[in-house]
Amino acid sequence: MRGAADQTRSKIRQGGMYFMLLAVALCTMGLPGNAVAREPFGEFLESLWPEARDRFGVSRQTFDRAVAGLKPDLSLPDLAIEGRRRKVKQAEFTRAPSGYLDKAYLARLAQTGRKLARTYAGELTKIEQRFGVDSAIVLAIFGRETAFGAYTPKHDAIRVLATQAWIGRRKERFRNELLYALKLLEKGVPRKKMRASWAGAMGLTQFLPSEFFSHVHDFGGDGYADLFESVPDALASAASQLKNHGWVRGLDWGYEVVIPATADCAMEGPVGERKYKEWISQGFRRVANRPWPTHLHEQKAYLMSPAGAHGPSFLVTDNFKAIREYNTSDLYATFVGNLADRIRGGGDFVTPWRKVGAQRTATIRAVQRGLKDRGYPITIVDGFIGSNTRREAGQFQRATGMKVDCWPSKQLVQKLKSG
Repeated sequence: MRGAADQTRSKIRQGGMYFMLLAVALCTMGLPGNAVAREPFGEFLESLWPEARDRFGVSRQTFDRAVAGLKPDLSLPDLAIEGRRRKVKQAEFTRAPSGYLDKAYLARLAQTGRKLARTYAGELTKIEQRFGVDSAIVLAIFGRETAFGAYTPKHDAIRVLATQAWIGRRKERFRNELLYALKLLEKGVPRKKMRASWAGAMGLTQFLPSEFFSHVHDFGGDGYADLFESVPDALASAASQLKNHGWVRGLDWGYEVVIPATADCAMEGPVGERKYKEWISQGFRRVANRPWPTHLHEQKAYLMSPAGAHGPSFLVTDNFKAIREYNTSDLYATFVGNLADRIRGGGDFVTPWRKVGAQRTATIRAVQRGLKDRGYPITIVDGFIGSNTRREAGQFQRATGMKVDCWPSKQLVQKLKSG
């Protein structure tokens, strides 16, 4: 009688045959035959075993249990399936800025955040002393990621990561994350706890598997950092990650500003970074004539206008960059910053967000391609908007006499095509 491991390996091989047959079935269903990668799924999983064993210390038993009967989830976004339009589900790159930064939602989260600030006051004080990260920022990360634990991701982490590593657009990244997820299983993390987003992030403050081995902090001191159920551990780990990304103690994330008539949003982005005192000398001032903290003058900042000229602009610090390392989106970092301000007793942005509609990847990609073809420094044409795309769009608008709003639109695409 064969052992359990032999039976599992047989299932994996059978799984490979199953998915070869599935590819044929997909063709007959009108779906692209290469909706399944060239290498059968079962064979791909088995190919991970040597590295899982040698580099990550995963036992054969843990590996076999993890992959037994595993099937890919072809409903996930960001899969490299020919003939399928790329599905972008990340709200930071699909929703309109006014929708993403919805003031009613921010107000509700802030109310909960203030309650949690009182509940965990002692723990937050110790976390801030240990890592130097403002406690309101740490709470805001918690609020943005899982609505303070009210939201639980629905996906099995192993299945998500295996699918993305097999047929995703960022295979190598997810392959590495899958191996780290297997290591988490080897360390004793129950698989039923490992519920993940479509990109494999897990826990109350949404860590990728590799981040469990580089940023987590055992606040409780029990020898196990539990990011799934322990709020103090999750908050301390978020602070640890921000510190590791360069958080500067005592520095705010940024300040909403009024751009003077002699400047515009085409000055946006890290490439234009300079000291606050230089921005001030050029006529930039805080909204509502709020005073500048005097300690800021020698600090460096850059202009950030996440909706171009259609919403608030900010002079942001190195701590804004640290938040962006948690999630590489200007809207995300702005959300976290404003939610932290609200938790501390602040309010809404002064400048209103004008409705510019959802972010259209096709339009953004066309703008990026058009700018790149004209020699503007666009390095990646991906349909995701960031400060560089907005800045160069504004530079082109300024050079061609268009109204400078630094926002991708059909009119801008037409102008880029026509010359």
